Amino acid sequence: MGQRVSLITLAVKEVQASARFYDALGWQRATGPDDPEEVVAYNLIGQTLGLYSKAMLAADLGIPEDAIGGFSGMTLSHNVRTKEEVAPLLDLAAAAGGRVLKPAGDIFWGGHIGYFSDPDGHVWEVAFNPFSPLAEDGAFCWGGYGAET
Repeated sequence: MGQRVSLITLAVKEVQASARFYDALGWQRATGPDDPEEVVAYNLIGQTLGLYSKAMLAADLGIPEDAIGGFSGMTLSHNVRTKEEVAPLLDLAAAAGGRVLKPAGDIFWGGHIGYFSDPDGHVWEVAFNPFSPLAEDGAFCWGGYGAET
């Protein structure tokens, strides 16, 4: 198996409502007018984030819909170049309909982070990591390896 994640799929209650949240964050949809309304995709750097109906994902998996839900112990992270960028992004997420779970603040390992959840409860971290500078295109590389700018 290659060392990559190609597609991150978030199960959501109402695809178009969730898409409006991500649109409000400034993301651009990759899906076109001929794509089904039950799927919305956003191209990222090297991956795609897909929004998919919770009911349809449950059907795909062959499990009851109520078996999908809640915090799974996984967070999605959006890293930024400076610590000053963290709080405004949390504010943007809240204005778009998300919920700030932890305000921006310094963390024991030397970074600056905050958390928000999207309207479906998916948890996002906004982080400045001084030990992992972003590449010129915004790609995150642990420890800065491969992120030569």
